[in-house]
Amino acid sequence: MRQATCFLIVLAATASAQWRHFGDAPPAATPSSLARDILARHNAVRARLGMHPLAWSGRLAAHAQDWADTLLARGQFIHRPNSTYGENLFDITGATASPAQVVNAWSAESRNYDYASNRCNGKCGHYTQIVWRDTKELGCAVARGRGREVWVCNYDPPGNWAGRRPY
Repeated sequence: MRQATCFLIVLAATASAQWRHFGDAPPAATPSSLARDILARHNAVRARLGMHPLAWSGRLAAHAQDWADTLLARGQFIHRPNSTYGENLFDITGATASPAQVVNAWSAESRNYDYASNRCNGKCGHYTQIVWRDTKELGCAVARGRGREVWVCNYDPPGNWAGRRPY
């Protein structure tokens, strides 16, 4: 009887390993409430222009978390060098921010963007990245510590190509 039980355990483990090997990955993790909120805020801005919604990307969120953690640890606030993704940054010291506050700060730059001339009068790159027509995926993260928060959102494909209109 013990041999039969051991055989079944080995058989089950082998079948399970082969199942995973042939491409059936475990289901993707459900986005956190923070992720759902920041995605909804981005998509609300895009919806006002009749644009397709973005999809959440765990891959981009992990990339964003790595950079947010790095910036917090180094006490810096700079874009990731040579990134293949679009990127928006936000930081706050001595307080906390919500996804609504972060996206609202970026989308408020819409008042600086003139579609007719495709130019910014001041800062508007955060806004144009949010509404970039070709962008399909979004992943964001926040790092908190020492009284500071650093928010990073990554976009794929990236936007803000010189000479091209966002939408």
